[in-house]
Amino acid sequence: MSSTFFIPAVNMMGIGSLDEAMGAIKNHGFRKALIVTDAGLAKAGVADRVSQLLTQQDIASVLYDGAKPNPTVSNVENGLALLKSSGADFVISLGGGSPHDCAKGIALVAANGGHISDYEGVDRSARPQLPLVSINTTAGTASEMTRFCIITDEARHVKMAIVDRNVTPLLSVNDPSLMAAMPKGLTAATGMDALTHAIEAYVSTAATPITDACALKAVELIFANLRNAVANGGDMTARENMAYAQFLAGMAFNNASLGYVHAMAHQLGGFYDLPHGVCNAVLLPHVESFNASVCPERLRDVAKSMGIDVQGLSAEQGAQAALTAIRTLSKDIGIPGGLKELGAKADDIPVLSANALKDACGLTNPRPADQQQIEEIFRNAF
Repeated sequence: MSSTFFIPAVNMMGIGSLDEAMGAIKNHGFRKALIVTDAGLAKAGVADRVSQLLTQQDIASVLYDGAKPNPTVSNVENGLALLKSSGADFVISLGGGSPHDCAKGIALVAANGGHISDYEGVDRSARPQLPLVSINTTAGTASEMTRFCIITDEARHVKMAIVDRNVTPLLSVNDPSLMAAMPKGLTAATGMDALTHAIEAYVSTAATPITDACALKAVELIFANLRNAVANGGDMTARENMAYAQFLAGMAFNNASLGYVHAMAHQLGGFYDLPHGVCNAVLLPHVESFNASVCPERLRDVAKSMGIDVQGLSAEQGAQAALTAIRTLSKDIGIPGGLKELGAKADDIPVLSANALKDACGLTNPRPADQQQIEEIFRNAF
């Protein structure tokens, strides 16, 4: 079976890579950037720092700081209007998954026209998006290097999954110095998001030897570094290792896709405006418990990458060890114990489940599920 491997053309990693990236941006001959970020990063002066670095390269910029934690259709439309009025010829996304996804939506519609909802699904666009440089400030979503774009449709209260080769950024930047100020809660949530990416990609029906290698190394790095990154945000070794981990997990799921954890988490985010990484963390052990009956060997491999001695364990025992380790890690870093704590309502489970089954991320889950089974997983996660 043939496979295709998607990744940005250039990816800069490590402390100091932001400064190095400016020369690469200048070499493209860009004249003016639309910087897409959120209000917090704008207020903290991070967007100003990027703007000043661009100025040193004789590149002008205009700021759009309207990306919400779960970026919406209106966020995309407002950013697109500013892009057109400003005359910007490329886009810079600055932040975590939300600004990256918002910027992808803006850049895609700028090049293809129409409405962002036209591109829901897989490879619905005709032309590459406006050039996008993605500068990451978190270690989790990997949106700075993927072909995934998640936008909330406020009218339908659902998250649209746009999986399109044309939203792959031109250049990604992962400078751990930009991640040092992440608060504990965000560090924990984004780290568990990265772990979910790695595990879902490893058990995916579309996994390949390349994605397997990326996924397992990501799991290893996360279990070795996430606790330290949460406990001490200034631990730059842990921060840098988490930056590599989330990037490796991104390489894995960008090509092997995901599963029901994400399909279900998207509904929680769209319905209740909940943080994506936390939803993934709560759902992960429950979905993988459902999957364990068809891929216990794969989950035992995951356990081994977590640092668990699986010698002498059956595949089923190894899978259970992995599930226990996931729950322990979540508890250690302060992830809520269930969906009820997040404000989700049991009465909404039927509609959440129906929408989850429509999500493209579920197509590669190793064990197919029906409405009743998805509802049961949601109930177990409460």
